Amino acid sequence: MNFDQFLYAVSKIENIPLPAETSQFKMSPPFRLKLQEMQKDKIKQAKRAGVMALFYPNFENQTSLVLILRKTYKGVHSAQVGFPGGKLEKQDATIKDAALRETYEEVGVPVHSIEVLKELTQVYIPPSNFFVQPYVGVTPKTPMFTKQDDEVEAIIEVAINDLLDDANVITERVSTSYKVDVDVPAFKLNNHVVWGATAMMLSEIKDLLKEML
Repeated sequence: MNFDQFLYAVSKIENIPLPAETSQFKMSPPFRLKLQEMQKDKIKQAKRAGVMALFYPNFENQTSLVLILRKTYKGVHSAQVGFPGGKLEKQDATIKDAALRETYEEVGVPVHSIEVLKELTQVYIPPSNFFVQPYVGVTPKTPMFTKQDDEVEAIIEVAINDLLDDANVITERVSTSYKVDVDVPAFKLNNHVVWGATAMMLSEIKDLLKEML
């Protein structure tokens, strides 16, 4: 989709109600509700984080979305695909500030160049005990991405048409942080399997976009 057409359509996003958990649960792993129930006491002390679903024009002025492949490390989100973003730090006045700062640190898009259009439905992530607040943002020019080498393995540029294509919703067997292999709903984007909390957030974004476009 042409980016100018996308900007015109997405200008209506603020007035569209969030599909919230109705969308998120389409891509929810089958064990998620049980894990959340098991951790209901822990949730009260959950950490906070913000992530950015950033749309931009590629070099052909077609609309794309940036995701990242995280480094392999000893942690629950090792080698997974996610949005740029991260936890709330002392220097952040708000969760939105954290999402913008981390987007700059991880993929190199300056904070001042991003217009945040809408706050989406937050997602609780049981393995890491985080509440994650996603935002939809746009930047008007093709970014010159620079990845944060110690945290980001690769920058993934996803065409909006691929996100909207139902053929890219699959079922994948994955190994979870609880050392159990399960079948989960997922997106197949640029040959990467996107599942878990990121897929849940993408599902809400996808449904919002389909209402506008």
